[in-house]
Amino acid sequence: METGLNCWTLPLLRPISAGFRIRQRRTRESAAWRRPSDDFGSQGHAIHLSNGELQLQQASGRRLITRALVGPGLSTVEGADHRRARKIMMPGFGAPEARTYLPIFFGAAGKVTRKWQDLIAADASQTTVVSLPWWVARATLDAIGEAAFDYEFGALDDSQNALAEKYNNLMFNMHGLPTKSSILSVGIMEQIPMAVVGFILKYLPPRRMALARGAGELSTEVSKTLVEQKTAELLADKGRRDVMSLLVKANHSENPKTRLEEKELIAQMNTIILAGHETTANTLSFATYELCKQPEIQRRIRTEVRSMGKTGADFTAADFDNMPYLTAVVKEVLRFHPIVYNTGRVAIGDEVLPLLDPITTDTGEVLTELPIPKGTKIITSIAAYNRHKTIFGDDAHVFNPDRWLRNDLPKNSVPLGVYGNLFTFIGGARACLGWRFAVLELQAFVVELFSKFEFKFAGTVDDLRREACNNLMVPTLESTRAKGSQLPVRIRMAPSDKA
Repeated sequence: METGLNCWTLPLLRPISAGFRIRQRRTRESAAWRRPSDDFGSQGHAIHLSNGELQLQQASGRRLITRALVGPGLSTVEGADHRRARKIMMPGFGAPEARTYLPIFFGAAGKVTRKWQDLIAADASQTTVVSLPWWVARATLDAIGEAAFDYEFGALDDSQNALAEKYNNLMFNMHGLPTKSSILSVGIMEQIPMAVVGFILKYLPPRRMALARGAGELSTEVSKTLVEQKTAELLADKGRRDVMSLLVKANHSENPKTRLEEKELIAQMNTIILAGHETTANTLSFATYELCKQPEIQRRIRTEVRSMGKTGADFTAADFDNMPYLTAVVKEVLRFHPIVYNTGRVAIGDEVLPLLDPITTDTGEVLTELPIPKGTKIITSIAAYNRHKTIFGDDAHVFNPDRWLRNDLPKNSVPLGVYGNLFTFIGGARACLGWRFAVLELQAFVVELFSKFEFKFAGTVDDLRREACNNLMVPTLESTRAKGSQLPVRIRMAPSDKA
């Protein structure tokens, strides 16, 4: 089927490079990734991105769909507005600030631990089965609340928590199992003026977009309350160091370049909630999936954690630096299971992209560069880059934390991304602002949960899917896809060192 759209897909990246193909159609089945054993590292051709910034911006359809949920936040604005918002938010996400949040991450993980211990103690088998995404999504929502806003959402303590319920399975409910009409709707929104798209989403939203608006409206209510609270604290000279307090403080600066409008301030909070809890929860779910397949990795993590002679909030970021196997496991999870698996852009000017490796077309023509006309839509595959054999070795399609402990790990001639030469957090001007936050939170949860429990599948290994929900990867089960995010695991207390 010809779409009539000028669109390239770039599924393979190398030293700041990517492969490409013309996207001809997207079917319901192709909207979901294949099962976790599939190898994505061999797709596409390699191209080289020039050192200069390409004139690219997010596609309008995707951006407005997200904007309907969060408002004019960091992820949905472009150009000068994006640069201003990013500069204002940066102080809340630096390395020193991220380290101060570590006790909060351990606190949320510890609460999960205690609740699971109670479930295990109440069962005669001394085991229990849990759906991991449900638990960790609520735990990471609580962690985001305290670290970013100094606010207790209480999602773990209240199973009927309104905000947690609204955000539960949100990305799957919005984008999972897309119908032909929903695919067509997004395609049309890419082609019509943004003002028209905004009108449709506000006044005539499709059912799935109505779900987004409902979650966004509730989040906005909480955000407005917090802005008022933080403003009162600032005026009473009781300002704190959480992200929201820093933003409110910046907003009272005399310099207009350091201020955000109230709607922008609220949108930043909505963005942090959306981007900061489900991504970590899904990453932890896929980490558990891999460690259930390889119990020896669980044992090695447990041994390293216990060798430190500390528990929970006693750990510091410096301790993590001295735990090479923990670091290797976290990097491998982020490499092998990037939750945001692709990123889309539109060329806002004519560009010429030089190739790292020449491409021979079907007609025999050898290409050393690619013209990218204004309006061309480009999708770069984070997943394919992260499994590129030239970068990560011949076993790049295998989950193997030991690759990070080897001295011969291949590297790019030009480093990519902000962490571990990975594309997981993207890079450049739109790199994930909270990447340090995400890495430390993931490390804290891995330390806490895998030092206390043994995990096994409560179903069939091959039943797990990577479900594509817009550009976010969600764990679902082949047998019950319609239920959304799931990963049932059986847990029991881990044996002591003396066992």
